[in-house]
Amino acid sequence: MIEHDSLYIGGQWLRPAENGVITVVSPADEQTIGAVPLATATDVDHAVAAAGAAFRGTWPRLTPGERADVLERLADELAKNRDERAALTSRQNGMPIAIAASAEGDSPVGLLRYYAALARATPLEERRPRLDGNGETLVRKEPVGVVAAIVPWNFPQALTMFKLAPALAAGCTVVLKPAPETTVDALELAAACERVGLPAGVLNVVTGGADVGEYLVSHPGVHKVAFTGSTAAGRRIGEVCGRLLRPVTLELGGKSAAIVLDDADLAATVRGLATSSLLNSGQTCYLSTRILAPRTRYAEVVDAVAGLAGSLTVGDPLSPDTLVGPMVSRRQRDRVESYIAAGKAGGATVATGGGRPAQDRGWYVQPTVFANVDNDARIAREEIFGPVLAVIPYGDIDEAVGIANDSDYGLGGTIWTSDVDRGVELARRVETGSIGVNFYGLDVGAPFGGVKASGIGRELGPEGLAAYHHLKSIYLPA
Repeated sequence: MIEHDSLYIGGQWLRPAENGVITVVSPADEQTIGAVPLATATDVDHAVAAAGAAFRGTWPRLTPGERADVLERLADELAKNRDERAALTSRQNGMPIAIAASAEGDSPVGLLRYYAALARATPLEERRPRLDGNGETLVRKEPVGVVAAIVPWNFPQALTMFKLAPALAAGCTVVLKPAPETTVDALELAAACERVGLPAGVLNVVTGGADVGEYLVSHPGVHKVAFTGSTAAGRRIGEVCGRLLRPVTLELGGKSAAIVLDDADLAATVRGLATSSLLNSGQTCYLSTRILAPRTRYAEVVDAVAGLAGSLTVGDPLSPDTLVGPMVSRRQRDRVESYIAAGKAGGATVATGGGRPAQDRGWYVQPTVFANVDNDARIAREEIFGPVLAVIPYGDIDEAVGIANDSDYGLGGTIWTSDVDRGVELARRVETGSIGVNFYGLDVGAPFGGVKASGIGRELGPEGLAAYHHLKSIYLPA
């Protein structure tokens, strides 16, 4: 058991205004593994006030190099317990430890170091000659202010740092609201920030449910919102921010396509699909969960994808041999199983899976592959967020592109081919924020985000830092 009885607000550990508790349950064995306070609107008020005071204080007035020093100290601190932090995520959300070691252990450290270096290298002011010849303009980058960062449960430490690292590098202050399923790691991060001397109020952590998040998003003391989560929640947040004219970054859902071309090496393709389509037990937003296969090789692709899914080791997420862990919650397992039922009822064929594995306890679902799927089927249109793939046939390349683009979403995607140049040309035609040729992997130095219902704005890369600046033009006479 890991228990916290206080929230981290204004550099102090404060008891919440009321006595509510969030219980954290292991999805692997359904045992209680932690407890944290349930924040209220009053606690959010205190956290936003603390962040506002810190923003009016010294933090945004430090040089980028001075802030970078703090980020590097935090990176060093987090590197000390990389394995323990990875295991903490696995215990909370069921992520296989083989994935968590990199995604949750190493990634936050790397993001802090990347944005520390970028802050040092990014000029805050630029002088431009006026086009009318009458003097010049000083264009200045300034921190946007108090940031509400709302983070999901699937990659909690990494996605926190997608927001926290650039926000702090830019000189912003942050109120972090983690998902209820993964709250313990957020408070552990606060403790690490305290140990390295992050000034009081620069990071504040409030733990609660959707009501706390909604109150935070609309709070008058917040200047920007950064959210990763479902499209439905993102739409609500976008509506609030639009009404308030508040900048917002929304990284939302996906239903990405893997286009398998007729010249693809099928053995290499299915090895790649293990991570680009089933990473973190399918609980990853950018996954290529629609497998588009040429009709000339359709049966062959179905057999190969089904063979891959059926071969993956399902079990204890803390075992290094596990490739598929449990769903994060009973509710999520029920959701995934409802889609499997819908696929069967809709006439699709279960090529493998379709039920629960043999585990006595835990919220597990078998990796499932559906064949004979039309792109209009529910399992091809809606984000499932579990280990469920739909293999869809196509005729020629134009039809493949049409199917890939016939989606409400546009976040990720992959092209599988023996001709990389052909793959790049095809990738240019897919309506998405990111796409990989013969693999998929986020690049910390390049922007990540979606189009259509997959969100607005970008994280990572220099663009991720720019999202926490606003621009001021100072006109200077000749």
